[in-house]
Amino acid sequence: MTMENELLKGLYDCFYAPPERKLVLRIIDAQDSITEQTSLDSFIAGFELAWRISMKLHNDESERSFSCRTRRTGARCVWEDEI
Repeated sequence: MTMENELLKGLYDCFYAPPERKLVLRIIDAQDSITEQTSLDSFIAGFELAWRISMKLHNDESERSFSCRTRRTGARCVWEDEI
C-alpha cells in the first residue's frame, strides 16, 4: 500500500468511525426519502392539474357539440315571457 493510500485510509478511519457512518447513512436515507416524497407530491399535483384541464376541455366540447346540434335542428331558446 502506498503512503498516500495509507494516509487516506487513516483519515477515513479517523473521521468516519462507525457511529458517524451510521449518522451519515441516516442523513442520506432521510434526504432520499424527502426527495422521493417531493417527487411524488409533484407528480400528483401535475396529474390533478392535467385531470382538471381535461375535464374542463371535455365539458367545453360537450357544450359546443350541444349548441351545434340545436342549431342544425333549428331549435331555439324560448323564454317564459314569450309563451
